Amino acid sequence: MESGPFIGIDVSQEYLDVAVSGQKRVLRVTSDEAGLQSLLRQLQEKEPELIVMEASGGYERRPAAVLLGGGLPVAVVNPRQARDFARSLGQLAKTDAIDARVLARFAEVLKPAPSRLSEETAEQLRELEQRRRQVVEMIVSERTRLRTAPRTADRIQEHLRWLEDEVKRTEKEIEGLIKSGPGLAAKEAILKSVPGVGRVVSVTLLSGLPELGLLNRKEIAALVGVAPLNWDSGKLRGKRAIWGGRAHVRCVLYMAALVASRRNPVIRALYERLCAAGKPKKVALVAAMRKLLIILNSMLRSRTQWTAGTP
Repeated sequence: MESGPFIGIDVSQEYLDVAVSGQKRVLRVTSDEAGLQSLLRQLQEKEPELIVMEASGGYERRPAAVLLGGGLPVAVVNPRQARDFARSLGQLAKTDAIDARVLARFAEVLKPAPSRLSEETAEQLRELEQRRRQVVEMIVSERTRLRTAPRTADRIQEHLRWLEDEVKRTEKEIEGLIKSGPGLAAKEAILKSVPGVGRVVSVTLLSGLPELGLLNRKEIAALVGVAPLNWDSGKLRGKRAIWGGRAHVRCVLYMAALVASRRNPVIRALYERLCAAGKPKKVALVAAMRKLLIILNSMLRSRTQWTAGTP
């Protein structure tokens, strides 16, 4: 059975340049919704074996999502890989049309693995969660300014109202994405079943720690940065400390452990036992963070919700 053609798409803010292997003509379509839907219909008729586009500052996300949603095989590749491939062909000139042809040839020769719709959904979730964090940080800054800038208080309060509405809009988008995303709603239900884990924590873990449930306990603790690391040199024996890892994930995990040390029987028992043994409260709380993370990792791996007997 004859395979379909290979497609290369050069993505820019306003246009998509589309090249088909074996054809000189390069099609240009607009990157708005009408243009994307038109392109989807045309490519579905061609039944391509593979479509390749470069990562292009985020402009590739919507076209990739539309084509993936239409059942087409799409691979998003690193621009450096594509440029190195062009040089290997002796192609030094660079235009949108040339780039599209190079990507079609890249698809034909190297055949990178197609992306999955779930990967695109995860990327959207990361973007929305990051936007929420950015707006919350702006709200904190504006509230600080409000206390020290009485002459501009009206404008600051107006901006605060807009920012608070933006948080609500973003959270609504996140909720809709989780409901529609494959597997995300089930994962969130598992995470939120644990006492101490709420919406902000679950969304941060889903977006910022996609490895959760896929790694072992040591690997996941090291990835987040809650595994104690040695600080020794020669005869010096320093205190063990946590550092590195994903700071924003560790931040929300800290707040979750703080709540769990009061409301979660397993985490509370660990925290109280360490405090009773003379451990500083901060050390006990870090141990609680690590224990909570390991529990969540195990639950996602086994696809089981929290029960009173969860270890």
